[in-house]
Amino acid sequence: MAETIIEIEQLTKIFYTDEIETHALSGVHLNIARGEYVAMSGPSGCGKSTLLSIIGLLDTPTSGNYTLNSKAVANLNFADRSRIRNQEIGFIFQSFNLIGDLTVAENVELPLTYRTGMPASERKKRVQESLERVNMAHRMRHYPAQLSGGQQQRVAVARALAGSPSILLADEPTGNLDSKNGEAVMTLLKELHDEGATICMVTHDPRFAAHAERQIHLFDGKVVAEGELSRLLAEVEG
Repeated sequence: MAETIIEIEQLTKIFYTDEIETHALSGVHLNIARGEYVAMSGPSGCGKSTLLSIIGLLDTPTSGNYTLNSKAVANLNFADRSRIRNQEIGFIFQSFNLIGDLTVAENVELPLTYRTGMPASERKKRVQESLERVNMAHRMRHYPAQLSGGQQQRVAVARALAGSPSILLADEPTGNLDSKNGEAVMTLLKELHDEGATICMVTHDPRFAAHAERQIHLFDGKVVAEGELSRLLAEVEG
């Protein structure tokens, strides 16, 4: 049996605004094995992106336990969390999150500049290889505004790959793309999974969720079912 890389128990997240409590997550249990490809789906506001942010150490839970790579996340200090985000987790966002006044190569290289002891030659090598991987090496001197949406997302994938992360987190990676470019990004994620990457993806599109090995359906901040998506939706709606 594959090693569990992400283990979540009784996780809750509550947002407080103007004396109003919003329960984004309510007692979530979730295990993800090393090398697994998981898709999380559910209606808007069900807690998908909040859960992904907690998994990626971008946010903290209100209560519950989260173990990442056999380490209790609650015991990690700020520096540890930053190091793990930089070295072990790759992020792919719906909005690309590229910096407009940096070139494609500079955008991909930026996270690597925070790695202590990595020489410039190694950074350049990784940038070149990751851009070649997504067929964007010929655009490395261009700026994001000079690229199509599909090209920008491929650059965002290259940025995530350059750090050689053990986990890839993708939050609606096809949300701003047409169907052709969306399928191209999904094909790339499938290839990365086949090469051993652990992938956790949030998507609202059943076509893209079907690319994953396992599908998790959230509703009102809870995991309500796991398995094949059409069956999950039938169970929830029925």
